[in-house]
Amino acid sequence: MNGWIILDKPVGMGSTQAVGAVKRNLREAGLGKAKVGHGGTLDPLADGVLPIALGEATKLCGRMLDASKEYAFTLRFGSETDTLDLEGQVIAECPHRPTLAEVAAVLPRFTGAIEQVPPAYSALKVDGQRAYDLARAGEAVELRPRRVEIYDLQLLPGTARGTVAEGDGGGGPPPAQRLAGEELEEITLLANVSKGTYIRSLARDIAHALGTVGHVTMLRRLRAGPFALGHAISLDKLNEIGKGAPLENVLLPLEAGLVDIPALDLGPEQARAVRQGRVLAGLARHDGLYWARAGGRPLALVELSGGDARVVRGFNLPDVAE
Repeated sequence: MNGWIILDKPVGMGSTQAVGAVKRNLREAGLGKAKVGHGGTLDPLADGVLPIALGEATKLCGRMLDASKEYAFTLRFGSETDTLDLEGQVIAECPHRPTLAEVAAVLPRFTGAIEQVPPAYSALKVDGQRAYDLARAGEAVELRPRRVEIYDLQLLPGTARGTVAEGDGGGGPPPAQRLAGEELEEITLLANVSKGTYIRSLARDIAHALGTVGHVTMLRRLRAGPFALGHAISLDKLNEIGKGAPLENVLLPLEAGLVDIPALDLGPEQARAVRQGRVLAGLARHDGLYWARAGGRPLALVELSGGDARVVRGFNLPDVAE
């Protein structure tokens, strides 16, 4: 049980609950205990890709937390909540609604490296306490801006909803042309972001830049690191494991979490050295992070510098011959 289960997490389930669901199904299937961890928290009100690591793959959870993520999110204009999503109480309202053209014009300001203040309702710690605990207790929470990277931010075509978006009696210009100047109630965006980016904060700041307020009504993670929705299974599919379905039907190999870095193929003596944690010298490869393998089996993450490879993290997987 070393590898990844990529869950299409449903709305209403927390990341810790998802890990618990995997453990429960393994137990009910009689597969015994295994280390289980997730590769990046996904809020209960969000759904989508949640990588869950089993066994030796849990050693890669930290790397998954650092990976880029891709989201689709709906921003509704006119009201801002204290949680910046549907769960919170309305704390500000504004009658102004932007047009599609105005939204398109402001998005470049939020692409690239930006400063972002995280939501008060977040898991960040303030003086040793979770920010959301302080916020729920009614205390004022002040979080420092953080620098994040927005690699790509664009409108999802056909998602703008305005006051006449339901139709115009069959006449008039095409919807895209009509919506360009129409006041919008909501819009759905696609965002490819770095670690540490809060989509709720991004939505808040976009609304403010448009001279109004807003909050997130839908948030779906489309990708986390190398894992996309095409790799994900439903909760129902996961629950079939507890009822006797083969685990291999849903378990991806450990190396599926390493496809974004190059592999380093080793001979028997080199593989033995890596297993013992020794430095490999004289490798004619570019500097950087690699995953070392022998016979197609992952051995370790190694950092190559000046021709020398040093073990960053070893994997205790059985040999192919075993």
